[in-house]
Amino acid sequence: MEDAKYWFCLTHHQVEGEEGCRNQDRLGPYDSRSEAEHALERVEERNDAWDNDPDWNDDSESSD
Repeated sequence: MEDAKYWFCLTHHQVEGEEGCRNQDRLGPYDSRSEAEHALERVEERNDAWDNDPDWNDDSESSD
């Protein structure tokens, strides 16, 4: 099954196949079970990167 896709279910905190929970309750699709297992880690890494990106940091005070 090389075309199989995997999702990480945010409700059950487990990896699911195509026939899982509704898409709004899960992250994916991922090409491998391993990628889906690490979905929350990937989200955290991306959030940290975005929070620290000076081009997108809206929290800085403007000098009006």
